[in-house]
Amino acid sequence: MRHAILPMVVVLAACSTEDDKSGAPDVPLHTRMLVLDAHLDTPLHFERAGWSFGDRHAPPDDMVQLDLPRMEDGHLDGGFFVIYTRQGPLTPRGYADALAFARARSDLIDRTIARYPGRIAPALTAADAVRLNADGRLIAFKSMENSYPLGEDLSLLREFYGRGVRMAGPVHSRTNQFADSATGAARWQGLSPLGRRWVAEMNRLGIVIDASHASDAAFDQMLALSEHPILLSHSGLRSAHDHPRNLDEGRLKALAAKGGAMCLTTVFLSDMAISPARSALFGQYDRIGRMSPAEQAELNRRWHELDRKEPLWAADFEAYMAMVLRAIAVGGVDHICFGADWDGGGGLKGFEDISALPKVTERLKAAGYSDADIEKMWSGNLLRVLAAQGK
Repeated sequence: MRHAILPMVVVLAACSTEDDKSGAPDVPLHTRMLVLDAHLDTPLHFERAGWSFGDRHAPPDDMVQLDLPRMEDGHLDGGFFVIYTRQGPLTPRGYADALAFARARSDLIDRTIARYPGRIAPALTAADAVRLNADGRLIAFKSMENSYPLGEDLSLLREFYGRGVRMAGPVHSRTNQFADSATGAARWQGLSPLGRRWVAEMNRLGIVIDASHASDAAFDQMLALSEHPILLSHSGLRSAHDHPRNLDEGRLKALAAKGGAMCLTTVFLSDMAISPARSALFGQYDRIGRMSPAEQAELNRRWHELDRKEPLWAADFEAYMAMVLRAIAVGGVDHICFGADWDGGGGLKGFEDISALPKVTERLKAAGYSDADIEKMWSGNLLRVLAAQGK
């Protein structure tokens, strides 16, 4: 647990807490900070038979990158647990199936968090995060990756707001009814008419707009239309690797100019090694929650065996930190945060799971950033954007 509380001034103004922490020099810097991640795909594992979020797991015994014991060790205080829905057909049946899935995944997150009331609890506001941290509990926000389950009914956003969702993105890897995807067809040249109304409803409800996975044109339009700062929950810099999922430096500057923040991911710092063998394993990974423990163990074995022969990413921790430092130089310490995409394809050599997070803090400190600036990037900027939604 953290040894210091993030004051409300950090939430609202990203001000320094350095003085508050100077009294605990024997405690490592990273564990004195409130540390959040904007995009945690771990709910994929919550329905696994014989698997517990409350138990410790570690590679190569299990492919999961995050669990409560490792969070409690001081590596991560919480973040946004994701309702991810795979893109399907843009049809009434497709929408209905996706909505049922998203509702079930939301309920699964709630049930899982509720099993450990003394260790972790739901959060709806920036103030909740501060309160839970002060109470010695971990923090569980909820987000929606891909608004496809809403179909063409924007009133469903209110339902998911009621379910605790406080951040959502319009699109995932394929263009849908709301927006063009960064890796999909340019059907709408950005946002669709429905997507523009989606932005307005997100603003009205006070849900953070997440532009990760959106095309450049959709990003530009969300940034222009939104009355509140927007976020990229798990994106990288295109100058580090030229991929459409990454954001160019000009757009990072534009995001910063409007008060937003970019949470830096570990994915697409290189091309993805997506061989037929990897594709087959990804297909099985998506249904790991329906596998028996023996089937899960076999998938884990094959996954790590393929990782040894054919790593998913050619980049490593050094490449990640080079990108992080460049992003800070471009966007500024007030507009950078972290969303590594743990359990969703994230992780690199030397940065395999959340136990490696203190290495980032050490590098930022060595690069000359103050304790206060580092804490802004770990949590202050993310909470500031959340608080700026006006709810």
